[in-house]
Amino acid sequence: MIKIIGGKTWTAVCVVLTILMITSALWIGLRYYISMDIYETPSMFLEGEYSVDGGEWKPIEIDRPITDRFHNIEFKGKMSHKLSMLFGSLTISSKNVWYTLKTADGNVISSYNFDDAKSSYEHALTDRPPALDMPDTPGYYVNSLYFDYLNNNADINDDSELIFEVEYPYDNAPADYNECIDITAYYSDGVYLRFFYDALPPVLLFLLVCFFGLFFFPVASLILGKIDYRYLAFGFLTFFWGLYMIMQQISGYLNLWITDPTVCMMLDKVTGYCFVAAVLFYFKSNMLGRMTRTVANITSTVYLSIAIAVFVLQLCKISDLNASSLTMNIAAAAGITVMIVLLCFEKRDDNSALFFLLSWVPLLLTITIDILDQFVHLPGSHYFNYGLAITMIVQIVRLIFDLRKSFEEAIRYQQMQKELYEAKVGVMVSQIQPHFIYNALTSIAMMCQIDPDTAQEATITFADYLRGNMDSLNRTRPVPFTTELEHLKKYLYIEKMRFADLLNIEYDIKTVDFQLPLLSIQPLVENAVKHGVGMKEDGGTVTIATKETDTAYEVIIKDDGVGFDPDAPRPEDGKSHVGMENTKKRLRDMCGAYVEITSAIGEGTTARVILPKEGQPNENNVR
Repeated sequence: MIKIIGGKTWTAVCVVLTILMITSALWIGLRYYISMDIYETPSMFLEGEYSVDGGEWKPIEIDRPITDRFHNIEFKGKMSHKLSMLFGSLTISSKNVWYTLKTADGNVISSYNFDDAKSSYEHALTDRPPALDMPDTPGYYVNSLYFDYLNNNADINDDSELIFEVEYPYDNAPADYNECIDITAYYSDGVYLRFFYDALPPVLLFLLVCFFGLFFFPVASLILGKIDYRYLAFGFLTFFWGLYMIMQQISGYLNLWITDPTVCMMLDKVTGYCFVAAVLFYFKSNMLGRMTRTVANITSTVYLSIAIAVFVLQLCKISDLNASSLTMNIAAAAGITVMIVLLCFEKRDDNSALFFLLSWVPLLLTITIDILDQFVHLPGSHYFNYGLAITMIVQIVRLIFDLRKSFEEAIRYQQMQKELYEAKVGVMVSQIQPHFIYNALTSIAMMCQIDPDTAQEATITFADYLRGNMDSLNRTRPVPFTTELEHLKKYLYIEKMRFADLLNIEYDIKTVDFQLPLLSIQPLVENAVKHGVGMKEDGGTVTIATKETDTAYEVIIKDDGVGFDPDAPRPEDGKSHVGMENTKKRLRDMCGAYVEITSAIGEGTTARVILPKEGQPNENNVR
């Protein structure tokens, strides 16, 4: 899997990422070579004073953003001399507000209000979806004013008294003027220039984030050879984060390409809802307990139900999405809080759960601050974006380290599989060494003259034995003990034919309800035959027994042969002793088993294989 994905696909990915990064770098670099005099983004284009919700009049500071909260705000004064002299026109980008620009005597110069929206809807194309006909929803609107036209047709000059009225038509908390109105002064096509100058570099950056989320984490999951829903969920979360941040950058420009202001607003809001839903599903993917997952499912379902409900209210022309913003913010904060509480009840042995919880604190904190900000005017704005950026960066770093750890484990697993395969080959070869084949064939040849029927049976048994050794190469999982026992009996049948009365075999099988690696007991039996009773002048007995304890299954291979001193150093006889070490490693890696060997010179040797019950697939120990 790693080799397949690591070829041309990775090359294509690297090319795409490189192009996006180079493009982003070029646009960011060009920003410092474009003259700032081409356009300007003043908070207000009038020099004079303004009043919020009918309150006292305050002076307009052209170079200072207006951050007052309002339902109705009125500006009056003269056109800024600097703007009218240096620039050719103004573009007003508005979000969720109506506005009117008029002269002091009430002559309307430009407006975007309920009556204008209703009139445009009445003259809309016949194929327009009726569900989107909401003239009482301001949406996101972009309008341009040209100074030459104003001077020639509206008889406006630098001394003309102008009034600019802005209305936030919703009953919920007042709006921040700086977030509702954005003004760009320019020569020509300045709003597009501003988009390329200010919005395009971060848009390219977050396109990279979207691509990263859609490709990197899901493919990384597949590289590991399995579908890990944690990586898939985080991939979608990263994608929707990038999409959400892109929408934050371009929302003020959407009306340049999408003529319906309501649709522009809906796209912005729905993108945020999708991101929060992705956050909740990512939390759910980290739940391990049945109860916590159930509650997480309920929480995600409730949030989705609320989001669908407010969307239906929009389509039914009852309440638009902006009017439901506070409800959705509270639902998002509540959902994330519930998920964090659920993670506190997750039982884990390491500190990963604690670190995961702490990484989401900035997001939850900034959501709470933004909710409070709708009631209490706090300094600054967009706290949510800062908390979100911190949380997502921490999550990406955490997931990359986790992915690296999983990848290293996958490499180690592949290496272990390779070692196990080599070990099985070594065990197989050790069982069919030439001298063993020669001895077996010689015994069968002698038997052909003495007892042809027995010779035929021995030949078939020997062929089955060799086939069993070859089949072991394809075995990657433990086999039932009965399979291993049948193979042992074929081996001992051949050895018995060779040693005759010098070799006695006894069986004391009390349980067979367990599994173990194929050919893992035979090396122990072979040692008992060759180095135990085979070295004893008058032969001896090899006993194969099994038993069950409260925690494990045991296989005992005992002989009354010559024995040896376990504490004595290994003899330098030039022979390889890796066969027994490979057997121990296979038992340990595949079953968690271990081997105990006791021996005494002149008394014999006992090899005890202990297989823990944990992980054994049988009726008495279901895990």
